[in-house]
Amino acid sequence: MSELIYLRAYPESLQRQALQLLHDGRLGAHIAQKYPQRHTIQTDKALYQYIGELKAGFMRNSPPINKVLYDSKINLVRNALGLHTAVSRVQGGKLRAKAEIRIATLFRDAPADFLKMIAVHELAHLKQKDHDKAFYQLCCHMEPAYHQLEFDLRLYLTHLDFSPPHPV
Repeated sequence: MSELIYLRAYPESLQRQALQLLHDGRLGAHIAQKYPQRHTIQTDKALYQYIGELKAGFMRNSPPINKVLYDSKINLVRNALGLHTAVSRVQGGKLRAKAEIRIATLFRDAPADFLKMIAVHELAHLKQKDHDKAFYQLCCHMEPAYHQLEFDLRLYLTHLDFSPPHPV
């Protein structure tokens, strides 16, 4: 089951089920039925506003976000769906920190729930740097279905990996 790179951490029984759906050509339909709604957030400005609204609703006391954008250079193979960075610079006699969130361009056309899951994940990194229990508790606070969405997102990525490219 080495071909299921996004599902490696899951039990073998789930990997077998995903592989069966994939080989039967039903994985894409399964995902489309479960997540039919695509989001309309197509620009970096709209993405900044969307993530800002999520942050305002759940993390008012966290540091401000200076930049949010879709990034075509994010490498999905290394399991990066989005990135958060904190850049600190000395300006005069003060230390200034800037937070950035970058989300893989692939998610411009993804279901709305998947974009929210990635946004929640990157926002949680503002408070919790490591993927520990506190990190996942914060993710689940912002999105109660976080773990199911993460699994389904991995199914979606698997489907994309094995789908023939769309003609231009």
